[in-house]
Amino acid sequence: MEEINNVDVTPCTESDYLKPLRVHYNQNGTKKSWDFMRTHDSVSVLIFNTSSHCFVLIKQFRPAVFMCEWERTKTQPPQSDEKPEEGASEATAPAPEPQEGQSAAEGESSSPQPPASAGVTYELCAGLVDKPNLSLEEIARQEVLEECGYDVPASKLKRITSYRSGVGVTGAKHTMFYAEVSDDNCVSAGGGEPREGELIEVVKVPLHEAMTFAYDERIPKTMGVIFSFIWFHNNMSPKYKISTNV
Repeated sequence: MEEINNVDVTPCTESDYLKPLRVHYNQNGTKKSWDFMRTHDSVSVLIFNTSSHCFVLIKQFRPAVFMCEWERTKTQPPQSDEKPEEGASEATAPAPEPQEGQSAAEGESSSPQPPASAGVTYELCAGLVDKPNLSLEEIARQEVLEECGYDVPASKLKRITSYRSGVGVTGAKHTMFYAEVSDDNCVSAGGGEPREGELIEVVKVPLHEAMTFAYDERIPKTMGVIFSFIWFHNNMSPKYKISTNV
């Protein structure tokens, strides 16, 4: 995993992916407002390799996870028990300026920057629904090819379900698919599109370790991984008479 340094957090006023908005409305006669993000819908694919009996996931660095972990580990400044003398100003002292070579984010933090691994998560192969001329299956097929290196016909993708994610913030619709592949379908190493800034590692989880992996809280993963592994255990394991180690 690449080293992460020179972290600098700035306000985001323009984005091709997130649009912060505020909606005002009346609910049962009460005026209300709600802040939310407009974003793209998305797709994901649970990939099962029938040659090696393993699931194919991806592992990548997620800046949002990294920053959440950093915020979580920040310590509060110590509170002084001494009261200010009479007539003394109670105003707080200005925050110290970042030292030379230190980013603003590092200067604000009272704890050291966490390692890059703090922002790494295990995920299903996934992508945004940002190509209006393609079906969901075709978008999912492209993601499987780009991220994991398997060439799977769109017709071979089985729709698992769809649901709303981030209902308090985005409410975007997510559609999940299932794809069976074999070693014969592997046409590249995957890894995503470097031109789009993707740095993706393809990871294989043996079938017999799947549920242990899903419930191990020490392994950072998305809810999609957990749900899809449970779906496979309930729907596909009986068909193949194979164990997911539950």
